[in-house]
Amino acid sequence: MRKTTFAAALLATLLIEGSASAFCGFYVGGAGQELYNKATFVVLMRDGTRTVLSMRNAYEGPPENFAMVVPVPAVLQQENVHTLPAELFDKVDRLAAPRLVEYWERDPCAPPEPPMEMMRSMADGVDMDAETASEGGDLGVRVEAEFEVGEYDIVILSANDSSGLDTWLRREGYHIPEGAEPVLRPYVEQGTKFFVARVDVSRITSWQDGRALLSPLRVEYDAEQFMLPVRLGLVNSAGTQDLIVHILGRNQRYEVANYDNVTIPTNLRVTEGVRNEFGPFYASLFDRLLAEHPNAVVTEYSWDSASCDPCPGPTLDANDLATLGLDTIGGDPWGWTLTRLHYRYTADALGDDLVFRPAPALVGGRGVPDAEGVMPREVEPATVNNFQGRYAILHPWEGPITCDSPNRGVWGGPPNGGSEPPAAPAQNLAFAARGGDLGSYLAEDVPELSVVASEGEHVEPQPGAGQRIPSQSGGCASCSVGAGTLPVSGALALLGLGVAVWLRRRRG
Repeated sequence: MRKTTFAAALLATLLIEGSASAFCGFYVGGAGQELYNKATFVVLMRDGTRTVLSMRNAYEGPPENFAMVVPVPAVLQQENVHTLPAELFDKVDRLAAPRLVEYWERDPCAPPEPPMEMMRSMADGVDMDAETASEGGDLGVRVEAEFEVGEYDIVILSANDSSGLDTWLRREGYHIPEGAEPVLRPYVEQGTKFFVARVDVSRITSWQDGRALLSPLRVEYDAEQFMLPVRLGLVNSAGTQDLIVHILGRNQRYEVANYDNVTIPTNLRVTEGVRNEFGPFYASLFDRLLAEHPNAVVTEYSWDSASCDPCPGPTLDANDLATLGLDTIGGDPWGWTLTRLHYRYTADALGDDLVFRPAPALVGGRGVPDAEGVMPREVEPATVNNFQGRYAILHPWEGPITCDSPNRGVWGGPPNGGSEPPAAPAQNLAFAARGGDLGSYLAEDVPELSVVASEGEHVEPQPGAGQRIPSQSGGCASCSVGAGTLPVSGALALLGLGVAVWLRRRRG
């Protein structure tokens, strides 16, 4: 069995609403209705040459079957494919998301408190017989394996001709967009297999408001090179797409090897208005960063998966890691670094699939404000990964000052023992309103982005607006924040490496 030099991509959440907007694979409605999504959510666990790829899918639409096609580097059997609890993806997303925190200046005349850290933690394969395996042989397509997992009917295909594969998929009832064959060609030439997961709606067990909630899927395989194919998902892209990749490595941070890498500016002071507009603020910050670094993939988080400071939610425990792949990789459940990479791109900007490589540890987005209300903004090499995108609202002391020698600039929780609000994570990242004035959200200048904090009311961002990034590879922006601040509607995600296809019912 030939193994390709890259790792397969996956699908995250798909919410179909009529003709929705962009997606990293392609969907086609049974009535010729093209369907897209705007973002992709992926979790990868990597150790040695072993990769475990987890994908989350959500389905909404008429009661026809749905299918997705994902390139994989080897023939998978039933023991290589599992379903996962959807809640785990939300947990990973919340833990690694950019976060908003608040500090209050302590009464300058209060007696000093003992030194302490102000930021604290919250916290079975069936081989086909010869007759079946040869079906489609006239087109150079071979069915290598077939089995059921949950509500999915899985078929593993190999092909020696991209035109034959395109024809075979159409013949079997998959309405493939025009232009798919040239994009399929390099994967076929590399000996890639194709994982086809067909959803049988009669076996779906979870529904919400008429929307089928599909079980997340996990696949595992060995591949020498750690790569995420995304070009295949651009066949019928209808706009800008977000790709968020979470990578779990054993004491190891990852970055991309074939695009520029940048870290998100962190420890910025923001205005109080950002509390209710964290998403638009973050989208503006991200767009500005990509204007300066148009070919970059942005690192938003790199930290031990069992800790955080501050914590917008619970950390990952041994059971979570086992579910995401440690049960097949083996070894100790501690010492796993969670890295979050964010990439935003358009169909005409993306050049190559993403290749990942190990990277040195980073520290940044830590510490507390000094006496002037300034937080350390540097991102530096370290021996342990402690990097996060963190943004702070500061509340200076506004009460009376009754002593002769006030001690200003001591920051902590709310006055009078009030409960400290939890860190708010940036989630639903593809649906933030865009086009706001970054300077109007800031309480300090950001010289590295040539942004000056402006006074007065800021311009309201417009839903769907956003600056075009003149790049070859695109970047990654579009983030919304806060619990429940943005509606989860439209199409949230499928990983760029895969192709999701709407299955037409076959006649007869």
